[in-house]
Amino acid sequence: MEQRRYVLLDRDGVINLDSDDFIKSPDEWIPIEGSLEAIALLNQQGYDVVVISNQSGIARGLFDEAMLATIHQKMYSLLAEQGGEIAAIYHCPHGPDSLCNCRKPKTGLLEQFALEKNVNLKSVFLIGDSLRDIQAALAVGANPILVKTGKGQKTLAQNPNLNIPVFENLYGAAKYII
Repeated sequence: MEQRRYVLLDRDGVINLDSDDFIKSPDEWIPIEGSLEAIALLNQQGYDVVVISNQSGIARGLFDEAMLATIHQKMYSLLAEQGGEIAAIYHCPHGPDSLCNCRKPKTGLLEQFALEKNVNLKSVFLIGDSLRDIQAALAVGANPILVKTGKGQKTLAQNPNLNIPVFENLYGAAKYII
């Protein structure tokens, strides 16, 4: 049987515009130009795309799991219009002060994904816009990629010696992977 190939994505700042006020409703979820096409391109080349996302707005009481599902439904619908799909979403609902093991840069979500999908994380790319995405990828042996969208420019400015691939956006990263 052919081994599934996966690309892991952070959500806010990679797929959709990020906000310091959090993405609390479908109306606030706005795709970054080219991001949905990038996911469709990865799908067309045989990659399953999985979202790995911190969603501390839940712990902060800004939205609940039902609203998160509604936001994700908008993402699924817009992605389907481009011929793409997300295979799974893993999210951490905890706040930054939580002692959970799932909030990136901790590795719980990545380990859960690897266990459920029976995947060696060394074969997986993780695309993110923040240092915690990169740290989580490195901690499990995955292949990190930084995009300059979202918090990416700031992450790069604060960490100029990152020795990883960096792209303007998700579409550039997708083309690199394929």
